[in-house]
Amino acid sequence: MSNCGELLIGQLEFYWDFHLRPRLEGLTDEEYYWAPAEPSWSVYPDENGTVIVDQEWPEPSPPPITTIGWRLVHIGVGCFATRASTFFGDGSVPADADMFDPRHVPSDLPGTADAGLAFLDHWYGRWHDSITGLDDAELSKPLGPKGNQFAEDSMLGLITHLNREVMHHGAEICLLRDLYRAGVAK
Repeated sequence: MSNCGELLIGQLEFYWDFHLRPRLEGLTDEEYYWAPAEPSWSVYPDENGTVIVDQEWPEPSPPPITTIGWRLVHIGVGCFATRASTFFGDGSVPADADMFDPRHVPSDLPGTADAGLAFLDHWYGRWHDSITGLDDAELSKPLGPKGNQFAEDSMLGLITHLNREVMHHGAEICLLRDLYRAGVAK
């Protein structure tokens, strides 16, 4: 693997192991669903128990504040699950589906803090293990049709983008936990 590949994967591992994942320990359902302001987007079970993720496209301007649960699911699905399914899938989604195809979204979205952490751990592991096995040629190769409008971008470019997203949304989750702990929720 190239030095760039090792650096980017190392960056993700360090952030995950020493910053984000330790800060998620002890997450409660109350925190998971806490809406620090209105309007807010969250995750919640519908009448059948299927977890729904609030979203709207195009996003309103400004977009609503999101809960910890929403952000955690966003990282798990938008950064890890859909990309792992697209580029390293198990064959359950047709090969012509690009990375924005909703069939890549797992059907078992988490409705509790414990389930959310297990979901995040699972999909981080799938993404991490898949990208760690790539050689220089695979890291440099364009994403192709599975990349949709990013078809000419390389896997290395996608990893760079996803690292930024994980760090960005992970920091937001940590800040929300800090605000909750400081009593802003009261």
